[in-house]
Amino acid sequence: MSNLVWTRRSPFAEFDALVRQSFGPAANWPTPGFVPSAEVTKDGDDALVRIDLPGVDVDKDVTVEVERGKLVVSGERRDERAEQTEGRTLREVRYGKFRRSFTLPSHVTGDAISASYDAGILTVKVAGAYANAEAQKIEITK
Repeated sequence: MSNLVWTRRSPFAEFDALVRQSFGPAANWPTPGFVPSAEVTKDGDDALVRIDLPGVDVDKDVTVEVERGKLVVSGERRDERAEQTEGRTLREVRYGKFRRSFTLPSHVTGDAISASYDAGILTVKVAGAYANAEAQKIEITK
């Protein structure tokens, strides 16, 4: 005899599972100390990926690469602050590894990608990401 257990899932649980599945198996994900926010926008035929990385030393701690058809931004945040007040020490430590990945169109290569960092924002430009991105209508036969 088997026992049935009914559980009520959050309405967003299926969507969350779908998003996690689309970025690869969870077993391969590093445990993030933090997940930087990201924004992808269209600029003509180019895609701009902006990632919020304040206080991160991008020269030492951030890597931008193309890996199996994905743009991968990874690195580590090492942010430690200490404050002495009236003989007490207040210390805040925010650190951890992170990894964000974005699927690239099949025609985009690493040569089309450039990155810059200014005022805590990493901007990755993917030249031509939206070139030939028009929908193609498929005829339905009967």
